[in-house]
Amino acid sequence: MPEGPEDGSRRRWRLVRAGTDAVPPWVRQFMRRTRIPLSGAGRVRRNRQIVARLGLAAGALVVVSLLGWLVFVSPVLGVREVWVEGALILEPDQVRAAAGVADGTPLARVDTDAVRARVAALPPAREVTVSRNWPSTLVIEVVERTPVGAVPNGKKYDLFDDHGVIYRTVSGVPSGVVRVQLATPGPQDVSTQSALTVLRSLTKRLRSELVTLIVEGPARIRLEMSGDRVVTWGDAEESEMKAKVADALLAKPDKRIDVSGVPEVVTLG
Repeated sequence: MPEGPEDGSRRRWRLVRAGTDAVPPWVRQFMRRTRIPLSGAGRVRRNRQIVARLGLAAGALVVVSLLGWLVFVSPVLGVREVWVEGALILEPDQVRAAAGVADGTPLARVDTDAVRARVAALPPAREVTVSRNWPSTLVIEVVERTPVGAVPNGKKYDLFDDHGVIYRTVSGVPSGVVRVQLATPGPQDVSTQSALTVLRSLTKRLRSELVTLIVEGPARIRLEMSGDRVVTWGDAEESEMKAKVADALLAKPDKRIDVSGVPEVVTLG
């Protein structure tokens, strides 16, 4: 049976109704929301809020810029003093000169790593620490080298530490330091490293009676002791064992002791 006008209208209405119902409720909520125009007073209030926020942002930017200028550019927080700690051999002025930091340099801009490297280049300096002490002091802490051996150099002696670094020349052998004969002392020298190995192994008795440690080569080491006694050491291998054997043999009256063959052979002369 053909549809009449009413049936057609009803069907179209139902289709539209169905399409609207298919929209999720949360979407229809926004679709129904209407925009209420601000009154004149509301617009003034909103404009004032915007201006106030812009003013706060601009003020904060000015403060940050001023602080940056004060810390990184202005001499107000510049270096006024370079404080040196731990220097005994080195003079504080030597350390300051090596640091190379000009008065008034902004403390925040001081390259502490570069300062540390420059001071560490001083031979007596073993370790260096650089820090900032606000508002205007740069602190340099130095740990100096400790001598373990003294190599004759003319009428004077070159001191070297437990790494074999020659760092100071003195007129006499300091107390507790061993006199060592080396041809070319230095941290890269094999004979120097052999001498250090022997020195670390010595017993208290050997050290107290030792006059000179002679290293003519890595395998030609001997100890000249008090009382014109000589201990032939050989190379630096098994030095701890050789030290124990030599210590025991010092109780005998022999002038010549050979521990170069330890642990296999021990020779008395």
